[in-house]
Amino acid sequence: MAGSPSMRRRRLAAELRQLRNNNDFSIDDVAGTLKWPTSKISRIENRQVGISTRDLRKMLDLYQVKDQSYRDGLLEIARRATERGWWQSYTGGVVSSSYANLIGLEAEAATIRTYEPELVPGLLQTADYARAVIRAGRPADTSQEIDRRVEVRLERQEILVRSEPAPPKMSVVLNEGVLLRRVGSAEIMRAQIEHLMRKRDRGNVVVQILPFSTGAHPAMVGPFKMLTFPDPADPGVVNVENPTGAHALERPEEIQAYEEIWGAIQAKAISPDDSRAVMRTYALR
Repeated sequence: MAGSPSMRRRRLAAELRQLRNNNDFSIDDVAGTLKWPTSKISRIENRQVGISTRDLRKMLDLYQVKDQSYRDGLLEIARRATERGWWQSYTGGVVSSSYANLIGLEAEAATIRTYEPELVPGLLQTADYARAVIRAGRPADTSQEIDRRVEVRLERQEILVRSEPAPPKMSVVLNEGVLLRRVGSAEIMRAQIEHLMRKRDRGNVVVQILPFSTGAHPAMVGPFKMLTFPDPADPGVVNVENPTGAHALERPEEIQAYEEIWGAIQAKAISPDDSRAVMRTYALR
């Protein structure tokens, strides 16, 4: 069973959508039979709202789900979908809903692939670098508020070193400009680059540099993060951030488009060993 609230809601919504399709029901069919607003079905399937166990039983009866163990499993997911993740203990808007969703997805991911043109991705930031990045984006925040946001960012990183379940495999392509752009002091930047260069015991993090000499490439539109999950039936998700939040892209054609972009930029990026050599030259500046 999925361990985070985000993944429980994702799993349950996917199962209900599949059951409806298996029965050749439209959303209007289900809403009309159950005498619910059409928007209620849509919002449940799109994870905009949860579902009570009572309503879930009604849907499972409509979909003629007879397997008791399967029914019990879905009911258990529904019961636990409202459990709080560790990040929800941070009040005061420190963790937005889109950020909470990303943290939950990262916690369940089997692989994480990310392209960054401007900064080191949050899962690989040092505390000082993270503080400088957050301060730049939130100049009105107090030092205490900044510290709380840094705490969340560092807590996220625990997934890369955990013992159980196995940590996700993370592949990163960084535009060379990330190394050139100073964030914080020269000492902070040097420590951050050295952190990127570090060989990790488990080998589950690979960093490649996309050099300036590459020229134009298909990821110039901006950063993105691709996550896949242990369940082979789950197609994964692409997370695209913007200044006010993030969008989770899940349609097959969207995921395929980013698969092609990822393949293109990874092919243009230099090898991990060569990337480490480039990072070393920037660390010594």
